[in-house]
Amino acid sequence: MATLLDFRRRIRSVKNTQQITRAMKFVSAARLRRAQEAALAARPYALELARVLRSTMARIESPQHPLLARRPEERILVLVLAGERGLAGAFNANILKEAFKFLKSKQGKKTVVVPIGKKSRDAFRKAGFEFAGEYVNVLARVDFGVAREIANLVTSLYAEEKIDAVYAIFSEFKNVIAPNLVTAKLLPVEKIEKPENNNQQEADQVDYIYEQPADEILNHLLPRYVETQILRALLESSAAEHAARMTAMEAATKNAGDVIEALTLHMNKVRQAAITKEIIEIVSGAASTA
Repeated sequence: MATLLDFRRRIRSVKNTQQITRAMKFVSAARLRRAQEAALAARPYALELARVLRSTMARIESPQHPLLARRPEERILVLVLAGERGLAGAFNANILKEAFKFLKSKQGKKTVVVPIGKKSRDAFRKAGFEFAGEYVNVLARVDFGVAREIANLVTSLYAEEKIDAVYAIFSEFKNVIAPNLVTAKLLPVEKIEKPENNNQQEADQVDYIYEQPADEILNHLLPRYVETQILRALLESSAAEHAARMTAMEAATKNAGDVIEALTLHMNKVRQAAITKEIIEIVSGAASTA
């Protein structure tokens, strides 16, 4: 049976853990604010770039570019964006589960992976997948240079016809509670859909005046469009990871408080039982000597 000393030790240990989880929650909250601001700031630029690209492609009767070439999907490259660290609830598990499910649906085809994040790299290395590249320690502070490096890798492989399609699997930041798993096709660049917002649809009707030929503008816009999509995926994934970790640490702190409360209750019961036993012994001793 546990003694009072055992209970005190366990309560002290849980309190120390609670202090750590509370501190991690505050750190994640601060990082989430910065990551959320960056992710939200990138969305208007991505929308505007897509709108200009739609307008440019509409001016060309038969757009021709290596990134627009469609081939049978026999060789597939998949970017999988997971977290750099654990203690984020089911964040990494959900992304990896979605990625393995997608790769399983492509059985019979050659699949190559570009893991982004330590958890992604470790999981796919253990599973024995072929890597076209790997990127770790890039989600803590997302940099456009990294997005451009990844975009250059995938666009060069696609232009050289070493792969037939590029997909990205990541967690899009929706809110703190519910992230949104996304499987997006990056290459070939297919028809870019208009957003559902009516105001945006009206804005798409603007007739731009271009100083350069539409073909030349398209050659500049398509690589930039891929870079922007990868940068947005990095920013969204970073914000979603911080949100998941903050939520997980908040739940852990609350659970630690519940454990402390339960242990304190049991300790008080044991102490009360010990006091009652001592009183009975004293009374019994006094009665026997009377």
